[in-house]
Amino acid sequence: MTELPSTTRTLRVALLGAGSVGSQVARLLIEHGNDLAERSGARLELAGILVRDPDAPRDSPLPRELLTTDAEALILGADIVIELMGGLEPARTFVLQALHSGADVVTGNKALLATHGAEIFEAADQVGASVSYEAAVAAAIPIIRPLRDSLAGDRIARIFGIVNGSTNFILDAMDRQGLSAEEAQRIATELGYLEADPTLDLEGYDAAQKAAILASLAFHTQVSIEDVHREGIESVTADMIADARRAGYVVKLLAVCERLAEESGDAVSVRVYPALIDREHPLASVHGGNNAVFVEAEAAGPLMFYGAGAGGVQTASAVLGDVVSAARRHIAGGVGVGESPRQSLSIAPFGHINTRYQIIIEVADVTGVLATVAGILSDHGVSIATALQTVERGEESTTARIVIGTHRATEQALSDTVARLTENDAVTRVVSVLRVEGE
Repeated sequence: MTELPSTTRTLRVALLGAGSVGSQVARLLIEHGNDLAERSGARLELAGILVRDPDAPRDSPLPRELLTTDAEALILGADIVIELMGGLEPARTFVLQALHSGADVVTGNKALLATHGAEIFEAADQVGASVSYEAAVAAAIPIIRPLRDSLAGDRIARIFGIVNGSTNFILDAMDRQGLSAEEAQRIATELGYLEADPTLDLEGYDAAQKAAILASLAFHTQVSIEDVHREGIESVTADMIADARRAGYVVKLLAVCERLAEESGDAVSVRVYPALIDREHPLASVHGGNNAVFVEAEAAGPLMFYGAGAGGVQTASAVLGDVVSAARRHIAGGVGVGESPRQSLSIAPFGHINTRYQIIIEVADVTGVLATVAGILSDHGVSIATALQTVERGEESTTARIVIGTHRATEQALSDTVARLTENDAVTRVVSVLRVEGE
């Protein structure tokens, strides 16, 4: 190990939060201090760790002398503040306090950035500090820096992918093991993929927050969580998974960020929903709790980023990468790298997106019903790409099951079509409706 010069500058690092990620960050800062100093050009001194109760039991032991409940003293004495508390408050207050004091901020708080990102980045710009957040979207997968730096000179057309490992684990278990949604969720909870309250994951809030962050970077436009159309996986059943498999698809919860050409100019569409992906598509092979993000750039072409989307030590890797970058800025001098929400594209109405549907319906097995269904689609300008009909005979009646694949159409036209099908007397039940992505 190379001995550091005695003149090497020391930077004080404050850590806010000592959960599964924070405790790993603290451990790595302490154990790999010399390595990090060589890479950053400065000694990184862990000045303290903000916790609610210094005496509370912890899975990972931390030096007792570093634990504190005095947030203000810790923040104001730091050069770099790492925020890993989660939630909106007091995280927002602490981050703004750090920036106003001139400290750089490293955070993994997706909810904070998706909700208060504009305020936080403006505060950083005012003092020339930096806000780094590689860990906020895909844990160990580097996606923020490539979008912010490597692809800054390119024009991004689309980003889509799997950004929530918990729901991917559940859908993957249902697909590959034939489990029910309830059984897959139970296993996910036992393995730590789901919290006691799984709402953020199952209802798509976590993925929507990440989608807002990705869209803001990719399209140089401030996108908030309120701009994201969100659907979770609560309605996805084992029968839907089986139907998808028979049709050559797999169901994934996708985040889609897309540039649309509107009459008034380019606009941004950001949405999260369960969708069908062809089994030959690379996203279909993303198993377990892994994440994968596709970026479609005008000059660079299609790019894929894949890896672990969760985990304490994996996420800590991304956090420390940001810490090293912040330390290098301190040593080199100059202002922090700001965000670029200068384009200010409008948010496209959800009904304007162009996609395909797979619609599965049950109908009475009588003459003319298929023509009736085709007529409803035609009335809304939706054409049928594929149609598969099977007949189920019961003791009292005979019903037919029709699996319809549509050609591309606007979301508004497709949703109006489904509404008409639901209301029509010839349709016994709309079994499922899923969009098709990745084509």
